[in-house]
Amino acid sequence: MKVTRRDLLKVAGAGAGAIALGGLGVSYLVTESYAKKLKTKGAKEVRSICPFCAVSCRFIAHVKYGKVVSTEGDPGYPISEGALCAKGATMNSMVNSDHRLLKPLYRAPFSEKWEEKSYSWMIDRLAKKIKETRDKTFIEKNAEGQVVNRIESMFHMGSSQMSNEEASVVVQGIRAMGIVYIDHQARI
Repeated sequence: MKVTRRDLLKVAGAGAGAIALGGLGVSYLVTESYAKKLKTKGAKEVRSICPFCAVSCRFIAHVKYGKVVSTEGDPGYPISEGALCAKGATMNSMVNSDHRLLKPLYRAPFSEKWEEKSYSWMIDRLAKKIKETRDKTFIEKNAEGQVVNRIESMFHMGSSQMSNEEASVVVQGIRAMGIVYIDHQARI
């Protein structure tokens, strides 16, 4: 394909004209901003914390008729200043996902089906299983006869959503039970 000088001037002129027209007030940013206001108009702003990592960025959820319609980073949060990472930016789709579990599910040993259970049933079941395991596997003394009072059959993984103070209290409780294998999600 041969490009003449005249063709080049036509394309350059059209490009310059498009740039000039862009400066006359046609801005897609304004259109996007206006459209977002329509979506969140009348919605209640609720501040929450992103659950995905140890930074725990705050985000704003816009709730309308009991449903989250939009999420965005909180510009008042000093660490991220309103920015969200790729995971935090998907908060709206995570909250509204059809795959999101809203009730505890339990699968009995050797069963192939899941059953919905209440939170109180699930908490009682967990507490009984933890107590059974602790009683069955508690080690009072090591091979040298020293008192160790520990459990090596359980593991505790902390949450990045805890403050340092909350994590300290939880770890003290875990250690009081004798659990020695402890890690924290914020480290990962």
